[in-house]
Amino acid sequence: MQVKQELKQEKGTTGVFRKEKEGFNPFKMAQQQFDRIADQLNLDEQTRELLRNPLREYSFSIPIRMDDGTIKVFRGFRVQHNDARGPCKGGIRFHPQETQDTVRALSMWMTWKCSVADIPLGGGKGGIICDPHNLSEREQEKLCRGWVRQIARDIGPVRDVPAPDVMTSGQHMLWIMDEYETIMGGQYPGLITGKPVELGGSRGRTEATGYGIIYILRELLKEMKMDIAKTTTSIQGFGNVARYSAELLLQYGGTVVSVSCWDQVENRTYSYYKKTGIKLDELIKITDRFGTIDKKQAEKLGYENRPGDDWLTQDVDILIPAALEHSITEENVNQIKPRVKIVICGANGPVTPEAEDYLEKKGVIVVPDFLANAGGVVCSYFEQVQSNQNYYWTKEEVLGKLDNKMTDAFYKVWELSKRKKIRVSDAAYMIAISRVAEACKMRGWV
Repeated sequence: MQVKQELKQEKGTTGVFRKEKEGFNPFKMAQQQFDRIADQLNLDEQTRELLRNPLREYSFSIPIRMDDGTIKVFRGFRVQHNDARGPCKGGIRFHPQETQDTVRALSMWMTWKCSVADIPLGGGKGGIICDPHNLSEREQEKLCRGWVRQIARDIGPVRDVPAPDVMTSGQHMLWIMDEYETIMGGQYPGLITGKPVELGGSRGRTEATGYGIIYILRELLKEMKMDIAKTTTSIQGFGNVARYSAELLLQYGGTVVSVSCWDQVENRTYSYYKKTGIKLDELIKITDRFGTIDKKQAEKLGYENRPGDDWLTQDVDILIPAALEHSITEENVNQIKPRVKIVICGANGPVTPEAEDYLEKKGVIVVPDFLANAGGVVCSYFEQVQSNQNYYWTKEEVLGKLDNKMTDAFYKVWELSKRKKIRVSDAAYMIAISRVAEACKMRGWV
């Protein structure tokens, strides 16, 4: 089925990878990150209280008649963290372990991501507790349409613009858009991003997040006087973000020695290592629709099959965690080799604050997720602009604009980091939070 085919990349990266660790609350982690920077910025109490919590939260039931005739009730969410700088923006996740706190955290991170990239949007996030792999195409369509019916009055092109996320696809977005247009009685292609190109999607969106990571890495390496063509990298994941990060890095001449993937059959992760560097095309050819690399075929091609967390322990220059939250922690950060100079975050929240403190002491530069992986939301913004004006750009135009936007965002962060002698992640947070706080003050909210 088309929809189940389109789920393959998400299931192979953050879909099944993401498991709530015992005692780990992503929203508390997001607030902890905010509080730290708020102290450095000397934000007043009113602004802190406003920004450390979402402006609006929606939680609702979605009753669906299943294919067997029974009625099943699903739980849906939408969180709008802050829209002082523009309409909220953020994905919709389908996951059986989805939680309100995960959605809250991701909506906050989206606010900072849009702000640091300097696009006129705020942060939002949505989700439904379900496993789409156990749902038929019809049941998934009903779920999407039911989600819209519950929240149609509180989303829209000038209010809150959803997009695909974990285990959702362009097809899900079309169902959402179609139901919204039926309710509102008009054409609103700017309601949603991540649409197929044939119905208002943006060229270059597939590559955007992974390419954006490498655009920033390219500039960082220039500042560190390192030749990108002489670097080695290890990547966590083998879904969309990991693959396109590897693709552009390889085009620039870099070497990727290890990637990891989810094994659908064994329900665990593996890493695949080749000292001379992976060949992306040959790995993609032996990867199934769930993102699982065929072990036997990989071994025939000269890849070593290793434990799932082996990517973290490679003796390389660069680590790219591009699969799941809470990947580099206080417990495992000491496994990172002394050679590593850069950790650039492709996933959302992969490095805990305690682990980042440790890496800072070791002289490792951590590029935070909301800066590194902002390419996706930047291109989603481009799609929104194109849809609203009903005029579409070429792929080359999109990627060129993306490169300019990511490069500009990086250098603003880098220059502040150097001027204040603070780490890159702190500089990125300072810029992002300051812009949102100033917008709230200008509006008279605080």
